[in-house]
Order: sequence, then C-alpha cells, then structure tokens
Amino acid sequence: MKLYFSPGACSLSPRIVAQEAGLELAFERVDIRSKKLSGDRDFFAINPKGSVPALELDNGEILTEGPAIVQYLADLKPNSGLAPANGTMPRYRLQEMLGFINSEIHKNYSALFSPRAAPEVKNESEATLRKRYAFVETALTGKHYLFGDTFTVADAYLFTVTNWSKFVKLDLSEFPNLLAFQKRVAERPSVIAALTAEGLNK
Repeated sequence: MKLYFSPGACSLSPRIVAQEAGLELAFERVDIRSKKLSGDRDFFAINPKGSVPALELDNGEILTEGPAIVQYLADLKPNSGLAPANGTMPRYRLQEMLGFINSEIHKNYSALFSPRAAPEVKNESEATLRKRYAFVETALTGKHYLFGDTFTVADAYLFTVTNWSKFVKLDLSEFPNLLAFQKRVAERPSVIAALTAEGLNK
C-alpha cells in the first residue's frame, strides 16, 4: 500500500495509525499547492479531489478521506485496539468523534491558513475552534485519550489537526486537558517516528 501525503497535513494521521498498527506502507509526497508528484506527475490523476491523504491499496484501488483511511488501516490489525469492532456502539462512537473532528475542528483551520481570508473570517474561525475545543476539553476530563486509556484513530486525528495551532499561533492555554493530551500523544514512539519521517520533529 502507498500513502500519498504532504508533511504536517492531515495525512499525518494515517501515518501515525500505520506506525501504531505496525503496517508497512510506501509513501509518496504531494506538493499540495501545485498538485504535483515527483517527475511533474499530476496528483489529480490519483485523486480527482486533489487532497491528501489518499491510500493506494494493493489491488490498485484508491481510498480517500482521512477518517475512512484510518478506519481501514485499523481494521487490518483488529488486535491493535485502534478501532472497536464494526457494528458495535463503541465503533459508532468512534465514527461520531471522527466526524466531529473532521467537520468542526479540521475545517475551521482552513481560514487560518489562508492568506486570502479576511480578518473577520479568521476571527470567526478562531471563535468557533475555541467553542469546539471547549467540548474536547470536557471530553478529556480524567482521561488519557478521547475514549479512556486506549489510543485510537480518533486520537491520531485530533493530535494532527490540533498540532496546527502552533503554525497559526492559536493560543490553547485555556485548555489544559487538551494541552496535556497533545504532549502525551507527542511522546508516543509511533508519533515520534511519524513526525521525524516528515521532518517535523526538530
């Protein structure tokens, strides 16, 4: 299998999951701005959406969207504990959290990264993120991870997008549980390996 990625992007989440599960993946870097691969190849030919992550399966199929990819990887190693069994309420709770992170946290960083976004749009995104992180702060009360003591694919995703706060200078000091979570996840060997591989652990 091959993961198409861009350093520090949301594709870091499936890289962490693969590390956690002990899965061997090949990696190919995508220039997000130009949508080009090495040799000036067109990434749109791989993923018509033009976004990372994209996972090329051994049979040639392309799977896109981070929440789908991390669940697919976790299901390849069900004993890893990265995702509860399909058809169970804990699995639906995991999907519920992945959906929340995707739509309510991940997407609200877009304006903060955009040089074209107006100041009022950025301010609105920051305010929304603080509201969403207030929910996460409560969810993490008394827990090491989102679902207790077990690290799941949702934790990999939350860590990845929250790590962007450093690059957009979003102060999260009002959320001590969240900051403790970020530090805890950053110390996991799989995360250290993933960050190092992408040149982010300096």
